[in-house]
Amino acid sequence: MKPRLKWLKDQIMSMNLEGMIISNPVNIRYLTGLTEEGTFIVSSKENVFVTDGRYIESVNNKLTLDDEIVAYDQKDLTSYDYEQFFNMGDKVGFEESYVSYESYKRMFKTYKVNLIETEGIIEKQRVVKDEEEVEFIKKACEITDSAFEYIIKNISKGMTEKEVAFEIERYMLQHGGDGLAFDLIVAFGENTSMPHAVPTDRAINSGDIIQFDIGCKYNGYCSDFSRVVFVDEMDEGYKKVYDFILEEQKKIATAFKEGANIKAVIKDRQTDYNMMGYDIAHAFGHGVGLEIHEIPTLRSNIDNLLKENTIVAIEPGVYIPGKFGIRIEDTFIVGKSFATALTKASKDYTIIKLK
Repeated sequence: MKPRLKWLKDQIMSMNLEGMIISNPVNIRYLTGLTEEGTFIVSSKENVFVTDGRYIESVNNKLTLDDEIVAYDQKDLTSYDYEQFFNMGDKVGFEESYVSYESYKRMFKTYKVNLIETEGIIEKQRVVKDEEEVEFIKKACEITDSAFEYIIKNISKGMTEKEVAFEIERYMLQHGGDGLAFDLIVAFGENTSMPHAVPTDRAINSGDIIQFDIGCKYNGYCSDFSRVVFVDEMDEGYKKVYDFILEEQKKIATAFKEGANIKAVIKDRQTDYNMMGYDIAHAFGHGVGLEIHEIPTLRSNIDNLLKENTIVAIEPGVYIPGKFGIRIEDTFIVGKSFATALTKASKDYTIIKLK
């Protein structure tokens, strides 16, 4: 049996449940390695993956006897079969933060059990990465670093935000990425003042500031990375903000060690922002893994203690509406003494010349 599945069965038993219905495809992948659509049912009788005819062959090709998982085509199952996965009236866990109310009602009708909230037990387990997960994220970070170095050497006059974003995506896919970790952000000039700017047809100009927020997936695991560069020259007005942001990121990374309290670290950073008169437009970061945004969120109301091998994106930013914004972000791994950046592109002032 897969170690993660054994862990879950132990958790289910400790919660006095007879099983769990897992609907979130990310959690299914984490537990089983399966990426096909379906529902994963863990019970004391058997472990079942219910999919449909489009995926059944692919699923069966992946599963081995050691997995102790049986795959079913949903068209071959009757309502009686579903009821047999559990005993009528059993207490069965479900993912309350993922399942819609409509799905909840359908689940209750299908399995005829008492559905019990499980309070994100799988998501909480995913916070600390094992050795293989760390290596996958490192590879995603390497591809992202390389894509950034490529694009800043190949931006030319007349290119639009959309065209630059397309070139980054193309490079990532050609150099080992499974796909994008999220919709890429490429913003020029005044558009950088919007934290989640969407690439437009705005063309690049001399004197622009460029905000990149990019990341890819490798074997399903994400990277997250932000940099700003300057076209032909760097306005002196940018330096104060840039230096502040970089220092804030360094302070967080230095403080983020095993046992550190997220709330205390982020409160200190908020004090710095208040002293400078800067607004806080978003969290200072978030967990990274199979999803680009995982727990923990780096906010002052998150009273969690960090654990070694937690991977987080640390992304302080300052945004001046209608003028410019600057965000510096790296993917970090939490260690015993501090957090180490897995994305490694230079954070020195970078001025590019258009070709």
